[in-house]
Amino acid sequence: MKNIAIAGVGAWGRNLLRNFRSLAGDRLVLACDGDKKRREYIHQTYPGLQTTSDYNDIIKRDDIEAVILATPPAAHFDLAMAAIKADKDVFVEKPLVLSVAEGAKLVEEAEKRKRVLMVGHIMVYHPATLFLKEQIDQGELGRIYYLYASRVNLGKVRNIENALWSFAPHDISIILFLLGKQPVQVTSTGSAYLQPGIEDVVFTVLHFDDGTMAHIHVSWLDPRKDRKLVVVGSKKMAEFDDSQASEKIRLYDKGVNTKQDYETYGEYLAIRTGDIVIPQIKTGEPLAEECRHFLNCIETRERPRSDGVEGLRVLKVLDAAQRSLQSGGAPVKL
Repeated sequence: MKNIAIAGVGAWGRNLLRNFRSLAGDRLVLACDGDKKRREYIHQTYPGLQTTSDYNDIIKRDDIEAVILATPPAAHFDLAMAAIKADKDVFVEKPLVLSVAEGAKLVEEAEKRKRVLMVGHIMVYHPATLFLKEQIDQGELGRIYYLYASRVNLGKVRNIENALWSFAPHDISIILFLLGKQPVQVTSTGSAYLQPGIEDVVFTVLHFDDGTMAHIHVSWLDPRKDRKLVVVGSKKMAEFDDSQASEKIRLYDKGVNTKQDYETYGEYLAIRTGDIVIPQIKTGEPLAEECRHFLNCIETRERPRSDGVEGLRVLKVLDAAQRSLQSGGAPVKL
């Protein structure tokens, strides 16, 4: 197994550190963070794990072959590019970067140097998401009419990125993964109630070329925590409620059938109400599955499920949504 290092051990970085340390053991050889208290936390929690405040200590070590980046998104491009140019594989937390141009440069450099570039789109490693993908690909839900996602709660209020960039990458990555295609148009509206210029609530609609639509509602200013995705198909409907401890997926045998023999238009359309099935989904921490996938990819040279190309696709949707948001909801073509 190859030696790896991690840069950034803040709130989310600690979760990545915990999982990679558990999976890679002492092959995780170095942790980098500019905050002294965070480095002290590492020494206390993971005795023997080396720390540094200088990212160059990672770059210049030839024995470190892969880097995990859990830094603020504004630093992703420079840190990831430096690692790729040092011929190291890179796992970067979402979003990939903050501009499409920078994302394209990272993907191009990774491809040129044959480096693994993986983005932390954790929801495409969730067992429930994989189950839904299987149901859709097998045609169990029929033609997908529309999807809608809700990712809301009260806090944590960010002061740099808005709710779109903080929350929506999760739902955009799920939707693109489930449908296997890119939208052709994006519209987005929102408002900044707590801090000028930083939207607390955003509503985004994705339009696809076959008529499928997806609606995403994100907010940190909401009375309750909700993590839900609903998929409506011509045969069945599905609900993925990640806020539930168990029974995260429900399949509804509901829909509208058409009749061949009818006298009125009302008779032509018939509501079908069947069983509700709660399938047993294998348990497992999605983050652990994501980290395990990266470790496997850097060993086998397999292309990650959420590789740089996929990260760039999500970034293009985010960019289009942000441009629509800034223009008061005007549609943006992709």
